[in-house]
Amino acid sequence: MTTKIPATIVTGFLGAGKTSLIQNLLCNARGRRIALIINEFGELGVDGEIVKGCGIEDCPEENIVELANGCICCTVADDFLPTITALLDRPNPPEHIVIETSGLALPKPLIRAFNWPEVRTRVTVDGVIAVVDGPAAAAGRFADNPDAVDAQRAADDSLDHESPLAELFEDQINSADLIILNKNDQMSPDDRTAARGVIDREMKRKAKLILSSFGAIDPDVLLGLGAAAEDDLDSRFSHHELEGEDHDHDEFESFQIDMPALKAPEELLERLRPAIAAHDILRVKGFLDVAGRDMRLVLQGVGGRVQHYYDRAWSTDEPRKGRLVVIGLKGLDRTAIEAAVKG
Repeated sequence: MTTKIPATIVTGFLGAGKTSLIQNLLCNARGRRIALIINEFGELGVDGEIVKGCGIEDCPEENIVELANGCICCTVADDFLPTITALLDRPNPPEHIVIETSGLALPKPLIRAFNWPEVRTRVTVDGVIAVVDGPAAAAGRFADNPDAVDAQRAADDSLDHESPLAELFEDQINSADLIILNKNDQMSPDDRTAARGVIDREMKRKAKLILSSFGAIDPDVLLGLGAAAEDDLDSRFSHHELEGEDHDHDEFESFQIDMPALKAPEELLERLRPAIAAHDILRVKGFLDVAGRDMRLVLQGVGGRVQHYYDRAWSTDEPRKGRLVVIGLKGLDRTAIEAAVKG
């Protein structure tokens, strides 16, 4: 009998820390031959470029595959199945496959895809990991920045249904075998209690929960769960399936801004933070060129928290072109946002 290759699905809301978790996993793989499938939401493959820029020995660039044609749970037949089949058909296939979903993906349709005849006998879902933004959960939110839908819902007593973001959060943690409460370094003891309370109220099945900072968790904790999640679909709650809803992401949109060279990162941050607050931007991420610096600047923002660092030198054959992807609820004023960000 052929042993199935294990696959781990990493899900979680925008900016919760999925990429940091995966970076740590790959950097400490201890010789495991790992392939990574990254599902971007937006036109620029930022998460994939961040991982590739690390030069991780156990996960060379050819083992990092990006799916940028939309949410992975909506493009299973067109994108995901051909991609995972190609990995399995390699002369030297990976020993483990890690799948980073977009922040908008519902896990259950992806888990179900592992029952398709093309892959059923060859790969199994070793486990589903949900990464949760600890400080945001402690504050009673699902992301660092409350979005317009949640604000309207809180102000209108006549509404009797959850916002799409709340439903998404609920679906993700209830498909998980392991929940990572991330950003522990940013939480007080009371915050941790509050965050656990939010998760406990939403959970409808048992799952282990552990704390982490910067996603720094031993790979032996993350891999080898042996959940065979594709055989356990009925226990994984899905709000959308219960209500017979079609899954789409019409409430979200993203667009790219081409950025000129910066004199200093601070000049962009001064413009970016008020733009995020004024336009209900959920996430901003990208690469930037800073005049006089040979290194590429990575910028990632979730709500009001914006981080930046230099990841690697610009390649000699690479255009020094700054690009930002902006993600938010449908109806973003693209012209106003671009004008505010560029100054």
